[in-house]
Amino acid sequence: MELKRIARLARAGDRVLTWFAGFLVLLMLLYGGYSLWDTNNVMNGGFISDELLHYKPTGTNDCARLQDLMAKNPDVVGWVTIDGTNIDYPFVQGKDNQEYLNKNVLGESAVSGAVFLDTRNSRAMTDPYNLLYAHHMDNGAMFGDVDRFLDRGFFDLHRTGTLYTKDGAFRLRIVAVCSFAASDDIIFGPGNLDQASMQTLLTHISQTAVHADMDDVGPDSRIIALSTCSDKTNGRRALIAEVL
Repeated sequence: MELKRIARLARAGDRVLTWFAGFLVLLMLLYGGYSLWDTNNVMNGGFISDELLHYKPTGTNDCARLQDLMAKNPDVVGWVTIDGTNIDYPFVQGKDNQEYLNKNVLGESAVSGAVFLDTRNSRAMTDPYNLLYAHHMDNGAMFGDVDRFLDRGFFDLHRTGTLYTKDGAFRLRIVAVCSFAASDDIIFGPGNLDQASMQTLLTHISQTAVHADMDDVGPDSRIIALSTCSDKTNGRRALIAEVL
């Protein structure tokens, strides 16, 4: 009788262990599935949504749609498009340069954040040097496509874009793509620069450029830098465009 009782207990223990092992496998599968779902949402969340595309200006003098977006979020400043890339976003200006790192253009929580203008710049986008930031997404979302300009062939074939503000549309001409450190005070010093400071900036851009075509860019020019992270520790990259 004692042996039978021990055998029954052993079989019961086996069933418990089998159930527990199955439960652990199920938890692992659920966690793996959630991780894949979450990663996919984060990556795809960086692309422009159909909802936001509704607010994209449609012509050089039609910024009514953009003003509708500004009414939804007064932090919205404009829209930037680089032709032939995924860079096609509205951008904001927050109370500081951290506010929109994890918020989208509507102010909602989002890991991909939003494209935002440096707080030292004028909302009117009239400064000689304007600086936009966005996350680097490996799938090309946000400013991930800045990396594509490191290829000379791509750089040569994709040199145009458009800046939209409440005052209208302005053509952009891509003049350089740069690689630099996160501690670069010249690149990260936007604002209403005087001509001497602008010349210092332009010289520095030429020195840090991977590719450049800046013969027609001078201290009287107005430029925009689209800055993002690189795959190097504390590295940064920026696409430099002249506002025409």
